[in-house]
Amino acid sequence: MSSLSSVYGVAPEALLRASIEDWLNCQKSEFGDMADYVLKKNAELYRRLA
Repeated sequence: MSSLSSVYGVAPEALLRASIEDWLNCQKSEFGDMADYVLKKNAELYRRLA
């Protein structure tokens, strides 16, 4: 981590923080996509049952 941070000229803590933030944002996006899919399927199911 420290060698990579020195290549980019940033503190290891800053590099780690950026990596974690990027990972968390990716997780949010994937969760949102899955939630949208489930809500769409539920809407279709309720429409058929009505």
